[in-house]
Amino acid sequence: MYAAATESLIKQAREIKEEELQRFCGRIFKQLHTKDVSGDTVDSLQRLSLIVSATKYARELPSDLVMKLQTVLRSSSCPEQLQVLSSSIIRESSPPSVHSLCSDPSHDSRTFSYVASVVLTQAGNKEDVMPLCHHLLKSLESRLSDGQISRHTLPILSKMITAYPEILTDDQVNLVSRKLVDWLRYASMQQGASMSSGGFFSGPRTRQPAPLTEVDGVVVGNFFTVLCVGQSYTEDQWMNMYTFSMIKSWLLTYDTDGTTNTESDDRSEVDSSVMSMVSATSSSSRLLPPKERLREKAFEYCQRLIEQSDRKALKKTDTELQKACIIESVSIMDIICGEDPSYVYRAFPCIKALYGRLNGDLTYARALLPIAQFYLNHSETAAVDSEAVFCQLFSHCPAEQFNEPLLAFEFVQFCLLNASVLQDRVANYRQSFPNLLKFLAWNSSGLIEEFVELLPSLIAPDTAIELLHTILDLPCLAAALDLQQRSACYHASDRTTWDQQGAKVAACLDAFRQPLYRGLFLYILRPEAGTGDTIDRLKMLHEILADMAESPRVVRCAQVVPVLLQVYFNTVTQVRVTNERSGHLIAHTSMKKLLLHPPLIVDQSREILEFASSPANIYSKEDFYTHVVWVIGEYLSVSYDPRCTVELITSFFESLEAVLFEITQVRQSASPPSFSPRLITVLMTTLAKLATRSQDLIPRVSLCLSKMRTFARSAPVMACYSEEDTEEIITRAHELINLLKLPNVAQFVLAPSAGGDSPRWHRDTNASLPQGMRAVSGLLHRHSSFLPT
Repeated sequence: MYAAATESLIKQAREIKEEELQRFCGRIFKQLHTKDVSGDTVDSLQRLSLIVSATKYARELPSDLVMKLQTVLRSSSCPEQLQVLSSSIIRESSPPSVHSLCSDPSHDSRTFSYVASVVLTQAGNKEDVMPLCHHLLKSLESRLSDGQISRHTLPILSKMITAYPEILTDDQVNLVSRKLVDWLRYASMQQGASMSSGGFFSGPRTRQPAPLTEVDGVVVGNFFTVLCVGQSYTEDQWMNMYTFSMIKSWLLTYDTDGTTNTESDDRSEVDSSVMSMVSATSSSSRLLPPKERLREKAFEYCQRLIEQSDRKALKKTDTELQKACIIESVSIMDIICGEDPSYVYRAFPCIKALYGRLNGDLTYARALLPIAQFYLNHSETAAVDSEAVFCQLFSHCPAEQFNEPLLAFEFVQFCLLNASVLQDRVANYRQSFPNLLKFLAWNSSGLIEEFVELLPSLIAPDTAIELLHTILDLPCLAAALDLQQRSACYHASDRTTWDQQGAKVAACLDAFRQPLYRGLFLYILRPEAGTGDTIDRLKMLHEILADMAESPRVVRCAQVVPVLLQVYFNTVTQVRVTNERSGHLIAHTSMKKLLLHPPLIVDQSREILEFASSPANIYSKEDFYTHVVWVIGEYLSVSYDPRCTVELITSFFESLEAVLFEITQVRQSASPPSFSPRLITVLMTTLAKLATRSQDLIPRVSLCLSKMRTFARSAPVMACYSEEDTEEIITRAHELINLLKLPNVAQFVLAPSAGGDSPRWHRDTNASLPQGMRAVSGLLHRHSSFLPT
């Protein structure tokens, strides 16, 4: 969400009229022709950049302004701020500027990078970027002085080959591969030259280059990598860093089987093994073709990074860089081993040692994913047992790191990418769904699409029923995870901090720590399947967690459950669902779906009417029945569906009227009611709501409500219900009778418009609902003279 001021600016930018935009462009055109660039010019360009980028469609700017912006963009003498703004505006505007910008590419590296960003954004096909590609390769091929090497060359090339991988010929691929090898392996070992002030009486002088150090402060004794530390860096060291950042995408694009890798397609296995032996030593690697040599040097580079990551970094930022380098290095080694299996035997000792070092350290949880991917891809080739790796991965990471959004996303992506292989080769994959669903329970809004795709791979015949119950329990899981996090953060002895969480949350936290309920929470938070389909004290768990029902995380999970159920039942054709879950299903999930799709009440009117007209359903599924009655009163209205006729309303009214009459009959021989007073109040309110939509029914419901006092004061009811319960029934009946004496007011109060749930209706004192409620309160006051006799 943007801040209010930002939202206002974006709204103004989107709503600007075409005439006003053209006048504004004319003013900018004049400002750009002045000799001195003022702050007003920069402010105007910033505003224009916001205007053209605030809409999904490209704004058409005057051609003379576009040409002037192109001139500014291509002029190396212009201030960089103007070039940045010009590039931003041209990228988002029309008509495209690809051909005019590519006609004579600038040799200035900074200017060329800004021009390239526009061309790559607006290019429609490979031919549009071909001039840019030729200029880029020409600059790589020529031996420029050290100061003229463009740091932006490789990022531009990386973006270009990602969009148009076929743009390079085999010769050009070999050219770039040779350059990448040089930058990757042969960067200088001294820090870049830095300028010193030289003191008060002398001018600035250049300091002697100092040696580079490792992250732990030791002087570097091997070749340069991104984990080498210095105060400043030479140009070839910068190119080394850029090369490492793009080597993964380069290998994936030009080092795979297919048309882009013709040199190694026809080699036999014998040739491959011979080539691997040749590449085993650094001296003989120069005999390899460019692609093979790049593969060899990239492999050595990754091995060195993994070795460097074992050093104790002096700075926290270097520690984070070590983690990132581990992830990238293992991924690159995985790609190389996939292209040449002979590297597997060289890589596994390094990978196994790395896993042994990182295993158990939660701060390196993300690094375990590429390691697991490596084991999944190559453990069979090397005859290495990978069971322990995946057991650790699926049992500990989700249970202990479910609240890390980036890990959650990458973990689920790993499962999606390898779902079929995991089903066949990893025994505990399908058994780990209770753990995997913790990611969804905690990050439901960000992972719903991924879990919709992943869920079918988790369904197995022996755990299908348990998985169904786990999906239904997802809101409970979210609440339990929330309590687990809070309990770990706050000690029970610190009651001040404890009570600051709110009375409801504090009560749930107390219950979470009580031994009596420990078994319930252990089951909900279990790491794997197999301990049983569900628990027999589910209602108790729901009562304990009731105060967490309004938690945003729990509500989002409740909205996710119907989506997952649809995927589940589309995957499983025959699943036996136990009846005791139906009430909890509607309570936790389906009500959310009906809020989004009220017309369902009309679509399924026959089935709902049949269910609601049977009092037997009250005794077997009271909670479910109560929610159905509430839905009828809330959504059976022409406000939600024009198909809702008077006849349909009358049929529902008569059925519910008969049910209420039957369960509230007062007989001496009648047994005490086995249903809650809440059901009675919901039935009364629903009948009153339906009567306001067909006012001929008001006398009938008034007569029915007038008998509620007799029912509530009867001996069987008094013996069963508390005084508060009976008083609630009588009060509700009395309020509804008085309200129905004013049919138009009753319709307004009991059946507000569909927008009545908007926060404005309850917070804005000028809205009609608060005013109406105050008016009704005055009319129904017992001393009011406005009530009819």
